[in-house]
Amino acid sequence: MRFFLFAVFFFAICSSHAQRVESIHFHLYTDSLKKGTHNYINVDGKMSDGSWKPLTAKELDFKTDYGKFEGNDLVLPDNPNVSKVTVTASLKSDKDKTRQVVIWIKQKPDPPLTGDSGSQRKKYR
Repeated sequence: MRFFLFAVFFFAICSSHAQRVESIHFHLYTDSLKKGTHNYINVDGKMSDGSWKPLTAKELDFKTDYGKFEGNDLVLPDNPNVSKVTVTASLKSDKDKTRQVVIWIKQKPDPPLTGDSGSQRKKYR
């Protein structure tokens, strides 16, 4: 009986401290998506105690109007026929907690790296 009361007491304490997701927010690492690659879409949950928790496809449903999701990664083809995508993330446990963002696709190629890396290495030896 003593063990049973302890277990009930322990469960009550643990469940009173359980955190729940109050809201979800996109915290993107970049302002545009790259073509032909996996683009990680970072979504964080603001918890009931005010802390932040990174959320994954385990907790979220992702939808997009272009490309496809593999976990938190939005995969785009090498030559997309759109200039932007709309991404929607919904908390699986509470579909009312949904956010949407429009993200542009990078159009210009990355510039080449400049400078002679060999001469830079000599300089610091």
